[in-house]
Amino acid sequence: FFLTEYTGPLLIYLLFYIRLSTIYDQAESTKNFRHPVVHLACFCHCLHYIRHLLETLFVHKFSGGHTPLKNMIKGCAFYWGFTSWIAYYINHPRYTPPSFGHRQVSFAALAFLMCEAGNHFINVALAHQNHSGSKSCFPSPTYNPFTWLFLLVSCPNYTYEVGSWISFTVMTQTLPVGIFAFLMVIQMSLWAQKKHKLYLKRFYPEVRRKAAMIPVIF
Repeated sequence: FFLTEYTGPLLIYLLFYIRLSTIYDQAESTKNFRHPVVHLACFCHCLHYIRHLLETLFVHKFSGGHTPLKNMIKGCAFYWGFTSWIAYYINHPRYTPPSFGHRQVSFAALAFLMCEAGNHFINVALAHQNHSGSKSCFPSPTYNPFTWLFLLVSCPNYTYEVGSWISFTVMTQTLPVGIFAFLMVIQMSLWAQKKHKLYLKRFYPEVRRKAAMIPVIF
């Protein structure tokens, strides 16, 4: 399920990035200069889903349950559909770069990379906690600074995931990415609150002063 869900966006985005003649006007594609942010966006987008794929294969621990086919169809339709919309705009020959230029792109790209790194280290920390077989305590931060977010929220992986898409929105300054980021905030907050309630039942003393996903707000 996850491999299918994440492989689609990776390949779909690359199809738009190479500007197939069936998608864009070929004459316009060769004539218009590509802003560097277009190449950077492709790198960041591919990095995001490659990370998801590698973590699915080597980091995450899954239960023995099965995923209903309808969930797979909905998940693929959501990710694949939005990727097509996002990639079409960013790789379009008439794409307009961000308003504040290089500074906006640089800061947003740095924030994106930090959120990606944070998400990975949180997932690794959760995987080690699960593999140890000890479920008597709430996941705690390690020596890695990226895991210190555990001190403030109970689901920092969702915090970093949302941060990645907000950063990607600022970096590319496109409406489709903004809408996708907004929907991800809603979905991640629902998942975080659900997990937070489970944590409260099992680890009340450690979790009672933490937020679910975003300090103070969620």
